[in-house]
Amino acid sequence: MDIKKLITELYETNTLKEEELAYIIENIDEESMELLFELSLKTKMTHYGDSVFMRGLIEFTNYCKQNCDYCGIRRDNKEADRYRLTEEQILDCCREGHRLGYRTFVMQGGEDPYFTDEVLVDLIKKIKAEFSDVAITLSIGERSKESYQNLFDAGADRYLLRHETADKEIYENIHPGMSFDNRRQCLKDIKEIGFQVGAGFMVGLPGQGPKELAKDLMFLKELQPHMIGIGPYIPHEDTPLGPIAKEQGAGGTMDSTRVMLALTRMLLPKVLLPSTTALGTLDNLGREKALKVGANVVMPNLSPTNVREKYELYKDKICTGDEAAHCRGCIERRINSAGFNVDMTRGDHLEWRR
Repeated sequence: MDIKKLITELYETNTLKEEELAYIIENIDEESMELLFELSLKTKMTHYGDSVFMRGLIEFTNYCKQNCDYCGIRRDNKEADRYRLTEEQILDCCREGHRLGYRTFVMQGGEDPYFTDEVLVDLIKKIKAEFSDVAITLSIGERSKESYQNLFDAGADRYLLRHETADKEIYENIHPGMSFDNRRQCLKDIKEIGFQVGAGFMVGLPGQGPKELAKDLMFLKELQPHMIGIGPYIPHEDTPLGPIAKEQGAGGTMDSTRVMLALTRMLLPKVLLPSTTALGTLDNLGREKALKVGANVVMPNLSPTNVREKYELYKDKICTGDEAAHCRGCIERRINSAGFNVDMTRGDHLEWRR
């Protein structure tokens, strides 16, 4: 197979076979990577121009009932310093964010049993009543279809639930007590209800190779989500997977993650694609490098500064100390220096209507 020919075909048709994608991932070299990145950016520019959407991230609880082997806030991590923001603290984050120009709030947390439908519905309604011009994105894990419907009816607009890996064996190995099939069902339920749906996966997991990554891409092509979060797996020493990954030399790299971002951009040209904090943790210019291959969303942190370090999914997370205004200004300057312009609108998917 001719790798450059495959990349060009992907750019022109927005589709390839699974084995062709695996071939690109396995055999890409510096020269073909350059072509891939050039065409993925061109794809993004065709649909979104030089715009980069800013979302305000509120990490409102690090309690979690799940025990995922890679995650720093897993249930059994006794080293985690737990916190849970009050309703008033969350509303204050929204007020500060709105004052700074944000029109999307991303409410992210562990699967915390305290946040029942009743609590969340009340909170969503209060945010929408005070700020009628904002979009609310939830990222709070697996729930029942009825629960998702309640949250949507209350006014939530988007729901992020990364599928993490499309390989059943890897998924169930690193998610004790969880079901691969249920995860997929949750994503289907979210989409059916009418949310803008976000999926996504980690790059660099132990046991994950080109075939498994190609499987992720094919799953996304089939699901057709509105948003896709792709980040490097960064091992955390206080988790079961951390020492294993270190021993095997596993973990996502800058290049491997950018290749997956670029391939995703060309498979799903209109998707909203975040440049993640994890990439900025991996490389000082990681977020800018992701924007240059087709990412078009960044999510500065609006959480109170005294809890940011506690939301430790992985080690050495950046942006844990700056207050919200500084965080916004810093990221905006970086986006501009990379050759892009900040868009502070809601930034909905081009084909979504509530």
